[in-house]
Amino acid sequence: MEEPQRRIRALYDASTITVYQAYPPEIGIPAARDGRFPAAWKRDRMTWIKPSFLWMMYRCGWGEKAGQKTVLAVEITRDGFEWALEHSCLSGFTPGAHADRATWQRQLRRAPARVQWDPERDLRLRALPYRSLQLGLTGEAVRRYADEWTVAVRDVTPLAHAVRAQVTGGDLDAAAGLLPAERPYPAPPAAEFGCRSTGRVG
Repeated sequence: MEEPQRRIRALYDASTITVYQAYPPEIGIPAARDGRFPAAWKRDRMTWIKPSFLWMMYRCGWGEKAGQKTVLAVEITRDGFEWALEHSCLSGFTPGAHADRATWQRQLRRAPARVQWDPERDLRLRALPYRSLQLGLTGEAVRRYADEWTVAVRDVTPLAHAVRAQVTGGDLDAAAGLLPAERPYPAPPAAEFGCRSTGRVG
């Protein structure tokens, strides 16, 4: 079955969805220990969450990049995730999704969340011909993420290293068997373009 150009793939259940982030140990370790982000975590900055484990691995280099050596699986409520989608705007201007660039810029300034579609990755972290979601949170969305939506935080750095070891050893089947069981997420239609004002789907 051919993959659509854009799709949210995620580990989720009836009430929660898991997203991934990577931080330096001084933030990641206490977050996993306490199940919430520590005071050192900046609420006034945009934070990006990724439902795709392999895209996170590409971004953080299997948890080996500087400043990203602790990989977190953050379980959040589906209600919160969908609120962010429904109050989002695309991170870049897209003809057909927006009336014009000025309209997009106004929406972007107001939106507490930003949708970005990046190439999904395979086990060797090569780009695939279809895209997965990154969701940027700012302002109200950051506060809700930290204080209302987060259900649990786990340190999955050992999992990242274990998958990489299997890939490096050439056993892709074993590596695939370790991956989180991601599947297509039934996102609100407006998430396709991330424009609440139009709700248009591509």
